[in-house]
Amino acid sequence: MLYALYEAGYYATTPLRYAARLTRDFWSSPLNPAAESDLGRTLYAGADLFANLTRRYGKPGWGFDTVEIEGHPVRVRPTEVWSSPWVKLTHFARDMADMRKAGRRELEPAVLIVAPLSGHYATLLRGTVQAFLQDHEVFITEWSNARDVPVMEGRFDFHDYIDHVRQMLRVLGPRPHVVAVCQPGPPVLAAVSLMAEDGEECRPATMTFMGSPIDARLSPTVTNRLAEEKPFAWFQSNMIYTVPSPYPGAGRRVYPGFVQLASFMSMNLEKHQEAHLRYLQHLMQGDGDSADKHLEFYDEYLAALDLSEEFYLQTVDVVFQRYLLPKGELVHRGRPVRPELIKDVGLLTVEGENDDISGIGQTQAAHALCAGLPDELKEDYVQPHVGHYGVFNGKRFREEIYPRVRAFIRRAEQGFDKQRAAA
Repeated sequence: MLYALYEAGYYATTPLRYAARLTRDFWSSPLNPAAESDLGRTLYAGADLFANLTRRYGKPGWGFDTVEIEGHPVRVRPTEVWSSPWVKLTHFARDMADMRKAGRRELEPAVLIVAPLSGHYATLLRGTVQAFLQDHEVFITEWSNARDVPVMEGRFDFHDYIDHVRQMLRVLGPRPHVVAVCQPGPPVLAAVSLMAEDGEECRPATMTFMGSPIDARLSPTVTNRLAEEKPFAWFQSNMIYTVPSPYPGAGRRVYPGFVQLASFMSMNLEKHQEAHLRYLQHLMQGDGDSADKHLEFYDEYLAALDLSEEFYLQTVDVVFQRYLLPKGELVHRGRPVRPELIKDVGLLTVEGENDDISGIGQTQAAHALCAGLPDELKEDYVQPHVGHYGVFNGKRFREEIYPRVRAFIRRAEQGFDKQRAAA
């Protein structure tokens, strides 16, 4: 019922939204002599804020078509290389002629970035992708919005996620590298464990976990405590709703993106209110640059997707309530998941000192679970002065975290080169 009411509210405000857009266009028109007056800027700012607060935020674009490598612009084209109803595997293909101009003539390591399926689109990792493109063939998971997947396509749960990760690693070929950002940590570690046990040639050469809840019992955050304090039935009753028409997934039970977004924003409500007030002031003052930065952030932040009921509830149960993976009790398709059987996959964990979503130690727990790995294949890094998003985006990521990940991958590649030469 809530989903239908949410949709009804959106359509009910349509006349007001159109009126706000007309007002905004009128008071921003260069043909309006009063556009630059105090009154004009005030009316424009108010109309623009209302229009933005009540509009739909769809999936953002990647927003770049070149990346700089060795001082040379290299053209990049996102290309779909594999898909299912639930995910699209995108390869950021770099132009080979431009790569040669940049002095790069050899095939570079393939990296699968597993984006979180936790409410936001994969474009949230735009900066992560741009960094890795400097030195790697980059692939990323673009998860589907559950409301756009017809009911006839069936379910998608935690174990389907594991299977999808395994399949996408196979698409990349022998010994790729995998980077799990936040939520994917537990299912990616499970997938690699199963591939290692089976001796698959496409098992990763390295796995990097960034701000992931491998063991959510450690340094619990507000999010962790909510999952602990509420019984499982509470999440079933209060977080799951039915997709209404006219969406392709009408009738599917989901954890709606707008519900998760409301939860996120309520944790820092005053901060978001102040940000929108500053945006209003910037528009009234004619500070377009600051206003554009605000829009750039919230265009991404407010774009949320729905999660399938079974995936969301199983994640709450498996990762945040019963802690099956760190307790050694996770079973996938009748098989126990045993990270200790991973023998030759490099492990790098990255955490943020001020992470308020995945606390310090939750990602590091992967080292204890991968007991079969020698110490020379393990590395841990805690980045000072960054929160959760700073682990995979921003200046400190580009200048301090990414170089460490790049060096870790290079060391693994050099080791494989020696093995090939010896063979």
